[in-house]
Amino acid sequence: MTLPDVDTALARMLARTAPLDEETVGLGEADGRWLAEAVAARRDQPPFDASAMDGWAVRGTDVRPGARLRIVGESAAGGSVDFRLNPGEAARIFTGAPMPEGADAVVIQEKATRQGDAVILGEAGADPAWVRPRGGDFKAEDVLLSAGVRLNPWRLALAASAGVGAVRCGRRPRVALLPNGDELVEPGRPIADHQIFNSAGPALAAFAARCGARPTALPPARDDEAAIRSAVTGAAFDLLVAVGGASVGDHDRVKPALRALGAEMIVEGCAMRPGKPVWFAVLPDGRIVLGLPGNPASALVCAELFLAPLIAGLQGGAPTPRRDSAALAVDLPANGPRDHYMRARLEVGAEGRLLAWPFSNQDSSLVSVMAQADALVRRPPGAPAAVAGEIVEVIRPS
Repeated sequence: MTLPDVDTALARMLARTAPLDEETVGLGEADGRWLAEAVAARRDQPPFDASAMDGWAVRGTDVRPGARLRIVGESAAGGSVDFRLNPGEAARIFTGAPMPEGADAVVIQEKATRQGDAVILGEAGADPAWVRPRGGDFKAEDVLLSAGVRLNPWRLALAASAGVGAVRCGRRPRVALLPNGDELVEPGRPIADHQIFNSAGPALAAFAARCGARPTALPPARDDEAAIRSAVTGAAFDLLVAVGGASVGDHDRVKPALRALGAEMIVEGCAMRPGKPVWFAVLPDGRIVLGLPGNPASALVCAELFLAPLIAGLQGGAPTPRRDSAALAVDLPANGPRDHYMRARLEVGAEGRLLAWPFSNQDSSLVSVMAQADALVRRPPGAPAAVAGEIVEVIRPS
């Protein structure tokens, strides 16, 4: 059987991933959420001509070196202005304050001298650049953020400045994490010599939360079809992530258990390294299942490439991995027939170039290597040997 490449496998998964229902949330709850509808401005920003500096509001036609202007008022941020500047007049003004009617320029305070009830202008004069025009950032009814955009602090600031206090977003998906295997024990509990701690579960829960999901860690299931079926049918989720039991050994019972529940297998393996056993299925009720390898490093590589996009798709978003390029810091041998995602450390070299240092040992069981990695270096199938300095594609963590 010819396995699909990463892009093909992901496309098949996303084709069966429907956005969940929507909800309205306040800005304080919206960070990391995907917008379900556009955000439009409720008024101009700034809502008035405003000063960009502390100084003196003046009429441009009055500005000349040594001009003496009568002070007729003051404008401060947050205050209203109920007077007009006539020829030969000026007003004290502060950053962010509204310009008085009749004023069209600002002389910064360093370029003028106050003498009683008058201000004497210096040599530099006034600069219209010190005036922020009404609507200079955006205007009422301008679409500021489109549906499908993921919110972050910068975008939340934009929504807030437009007067928007709540936004319509896709619901956070419930992601149930099901580690399975008789060898697994939860961290912190007594363990036998022949067992291992469940390290992939906590890592994937944190990963899912960072992607905007509400993760639930289910107790590890035994290598028994009935136990796995019971765990699946008893859990409330939009996306089930099964960790381990994804290969074809006698004790890998996850896929047979799901087939017994009527699941349709969409992807069964991918031409990638690590993570070849990754799989994807759809339950009869439409809920989706992502199967990940049991090795934590393999599971996390697959999470970057598949889990993050699926969580986004459930919220109506369409993310792409954070791809970049870097120069290799070491030589690499030719690659085999599968995409190879190599754990690597990034640093900025002496010439300001981003350098990638792939770790020499890429065994998928090495959690310590994954913990030191800043990125994944992608080596395409059949890539020839690469020398230090060659540019390669890197994927930064979500």
